[in-house]
Amino acid sequence: EGNDGPWSSFTIEIGTPSQSVNVLVSTASYQTWGIDPKGCTSTDPSTCSTSRGRFYNNTASTSWIPNKSNITTTIYDLELESNLGYSGKGRYGFDDITLGYLGSGGPSLGNQTVAIIAAKDFYMGLFGVKPQASNFTSLTDPILSFMENLRTQNMIPSLSWAYTAGNKYRLNEVYGSLVLGGYDTSRFNPNNLTFNFGPQYDRELLVKLNKITTDDGTSLLQQPISTFLDSTVPYIYLPEAACAMFESTFGLTWDSNTQLYLLTDAQHTSLKSQNPKITFTLGTLTSLQTVDIMLPYSAFDLTVSYPIAANATRYFPLKRANDSSQYTLGRAFFQEAYVIADYERRNFSVSQCKWDASAQQDIVAILPPSNSVGENTKTKSAHHLPLVAIAAGASGLVLLALALVALLIILRRRRKAK
Repeated sequence: EGNDGPWSSFTIEIGTPSQSVNVLVSTASYQTWGIDPKGCTSTDPSTCSTSRGRFYNNTASTSWIPNKSNITTTIYDLELESNLGYSGKGRYGFDDITLGYLGSGGPSLGNQTVAIIAAKDFYMGLFGVKPQASNFTSLTDPILSFMENLRTQNMIPSLSWAYTAGNKYRLNEVYGSLVLGGYDTSRFNPNNLTFNFGPQYDRELLVKLNKITTDDGTSLLQQPISTFLDSTVPYIYLPEAACAMFESTFGLTWDSNTQLYLLTDAQHTSLKSQNPKITFTLGTLTSLQTVDIMLPYSAFDLTVSYPIAANATRYFPLKRANDSSQYTLGRAFFQEAYVIADYERRNFSVSQCKWDASAQQDIVAILPPSNSVGENTKTKSAHHLPLVAIAAGASGLVLLALALVALLIILRRRRKAK
């Protein structure tokens, strides 16, 4: 789904009676956004609703409560990704949210922050996994996020998550995977590198990108940069000099109308034949240790469509950054990377995804610091949980891990057949 992927989305239910919507995971957001019916007009394609993940109509929900923090309006600027040029407004309120389909066993919380958006900069709704409160009036009146409420109600063992976006080119399509309160050891190749959160609250998943190289040794980055991991956006934002290296190495051409590297059929055929492998080498500011995340050409073989392009067109998800505040490794990167973030220890890890069709899920809880020994999230929280699998209809499934009062949610949804 989406207009710049396709992407593996996740189903949640909002409102009473419940409305099923498909959303993308945002590692930078702490709110849930649904698409307003006004987000598709008579001039849009007939597929607009389904490509945007279906509508959430707040007026049809009896549990919807408008946000009256400001007595003059319930509409606020979205603010997310404003540094990248994204903009839009949302109508804010509170409603019931259930992870997965209603009746699948996923947790349901009432009175959660929800925004209804029509702006097409954010083409699909979002489920924010960052445990940070919203403030609509002042910093003294915070409204807890869905993640924080799960933790407060002991429905997850810690403020942590693990995520990979999945992709369409491995193992006959691989689901995206989101685990709240733990991680799935079957999904990644472990390493010993732990990143501390960055100093800025809105750019905590900050890494040092030491180099980018192709499988024949060609360098695609002049010098190391600090870059932000963010699944909200599909693109990889790099310095213009690095983009120029990509252009010369792979024959890319910048399209000024769409602000994208669009690919002709001939370019795509050539790149597919070459099948270059591009390795991103990540490190920290305080350690010489690094981790390599390799992306094959297939990870860059994406399709953009309306309203960015009139017709479905292949593109290479590389963007020219205007300055260092825009350096970002977006959703395209998360196709091959498994990220585990622990907000109670304020650290995270990035690992190469493991591609093993026979692998069995192995869910491990991340316990709070007071219940575990040491500081390494991945090695000091080995508390295994039994799994219960529940089908979520023909389009996907929800897996739930239950143990005492701890609940780890693993949401997966099969990408719709094209």
